[in-house]
Amino acid sequence: MGKLPPQALEMEEAVLGALMIEKDALTTVVDILKPESFYKDAHKEIYRAILDLFAQSEPVDILTVTQQLRATAKLEMAGGPFYITELTSRVNSAANIEAHARIITQQSIKRELITIASEIQRDAFEDTTDVFQLLDRTEQNLFTISESNIRKNFADMRTLMQQAIKELEAKKDHEDGLTGVPTGFSALDRITSGWQRSDLIILAARPGMGKTAFVVSAMRNAAVDFNMGVAIFSLEMSSVQLVNRLISAEAELESEKIKKGNLAQYEWEQLHYKIRNLESAPIFIDDTPALSILELRAKCRRLKAQHDIQLVIIDYLQLMSGDSSGKGGGGNREQEIASISRALKNIAKELNIPVIALSQLSRAVETRGGEKKPQLSDLRESGSIEQDADMVIFLYRPEYYGITQDESGNPTTNMGEVIIAKHRNGSLDTVQLKFVGKFTKFADMDTGNLSPFGSATFPEMNAIPSEFDMPPGTITLGSRANRGVPPSSGPAPDDNPPF
Repeated sequence: MGKLPPQALEMEEAVLGALMIEKDALTTVVDILKPESFYKDAHKEIYRAILDLFAQSEPVDILTVTQQLRATAKLEMAGGPFYITELTSRVNSAANIEAHARIITQQSIKRELITIASEIQRDAFEDTTDVFQLLDRTEQNLFTISESNIRKNFADMRTLMQQAIKELEAKKDHEDGLTGVPTGFSALDRITSGWQRSDLIILAARPGMGKTAFVVSAMRNAAVDFNMGVAIFSLEMSSVQLVNRLISAEAELESEKIKKGNLAQYEWEQLHYKIRNLESAPIFIDDTPALSILELRAKCRRLKAQHDIQLVIIDYLQLMSGDSSGKGGGGNREQEIASISRALKNIAKELNIPVIALSQLSRAVETRGGEKKPQLSDLRESGSIEQDADMVIFLYRPEYYGITQDESGNPTTNMGEVIIAKHRNGSLDTVQLKFVGKFTKFADMDTGNLSPFGSATFPEMNAIPSEFDMPPGTITLGSRANRGVPPSSGPAPDDNPPF
């Protein structure tokens, strides 16, 4: 027995008949059905005629539909006046028209999937087919079917108000007012409310400013502190090198010691204690060299579907390659970078997640006098980067250029500036962060202890009660290091204190 494409001819006839006997029926299905949703060509033409009449604010009935088809020379193709009249006899009302329309749409989606599958099979047998282009085209076609057939309907004000109040109540638990993916830097989060969904963020700086250190710190904060999935595509460093940076920053051990493995026993204990947070963090690292935009798009879709990632980081943009077919750039590097930046913005919108792309700045910064702060015009190789980005952030460390004081006379030692030069949905500002070079990390300016055994390393040490928390009558003894200093209470320490 042969096979017929999925279809629902009886439903199609019932829907068209209902549209011609009730004038308001079309408003129920106009956002569900398209002419292409119908299997029978005659039904496609009749539905097009009904849509044309609706667009012209004309009444829809047997006579007007017949006249519209006659005017467009499609009456015979649609089956003639007798067939159109016969359709109205199939139904008595439009009571179930929405349910019928959804069944027609489901059959249409099945036919589209069969078409795509046939094209995949045909192209896969061709020796000249680029397999990565075929994968990308297939994923894009499937996404297009999903987007075009699953439409969002309108909502009444009562429903929207309830949803808005529910979101506000959820936000009140977040004192910092975060609405996006947190950066972990309080001053930056106050301005941006976190990395916003569907935004393309360009982080640009000259070499040596700490671009990778900044995004690794932000990535760690989102994944460890807020348990949000993060994917980083490292085109410059290997995955192991990147993990070593994470270990150095998390355990607060000097990167040189991590590189050489020259650690004391207490440092090994400190390392193993601290990396427990990293082991369970939802961080996914890909160090594929010269990653193409086609591969990136496919991998991001897969990570979003399998692990629900909330943030994508590319380190860095200029190391990516454009369309492998060579059609996009035409040998022009500026056009290739432009196509890459547009593709990154499309990925952010398609997956509804923020995408952070690191970028190099031109050497014009070095030749400029004064503070050598970067500007938007310094973005390298393409002005389209500035155009496509929702936010452009520059990293600037005055200490790198031998500037020891800022404009207010404050020291610039271990200080980095995050300059928000473009912010499509917010204000422009400059945020100061602490740059800890030996740990290759950024932190808030007001964060405390960075010593190996400080509270930042072993939080449970903060649980030791102070003298004010101790019960009455407790004797507090001074330490050997404070010999000669009167204790807070009790007698002076003797030569053999109990501990």
